[in-house]
Amino acid sequence: MNAALLVALGGALGALARYGCVTLAARAFGDGFPLGTLLVNALGCCVAGLVAAWLEARGDSVELRAFLAVGVLGGFTTFSAFGVDTLALVRDGRTLVACVYVATSLACGLGGVALGLRLAR
Repeated sequence: MNAALLVALGGALGALARYGCVTLAARAFGDGFPLGTLLVNALGCCVAGLVAAWLEARGDSVELRAFLAVGVLGGFTTFSAFGVDTLALVRDGRTLVACVYVATSLACGLGGVALGLRLAR
């Protein structure tokens, strides 16, 4: 099957799962704190680690990576990709680069949201 189609299918499933988790968390605990997003990001990172290790152990498959890692987890949370990338840098002994990546990602993410809000207003 075409990798782009696998990404699209996985992305739809991931997005639906994210919506369900965030909605359930808001109903159960209220919406005063983004607990649903926090839980989705933590769970997505855990699953991303499992998927990365599983793909590495079984021999990487372009189709499985496209569907699971890029599609499902990408639709569920892009924070999972951030976690995998950061820990790969640490594993490779590039801890300073990992720290710069974390700080830059946080600054750019928050800065991007602030800029988007300002532009919209």
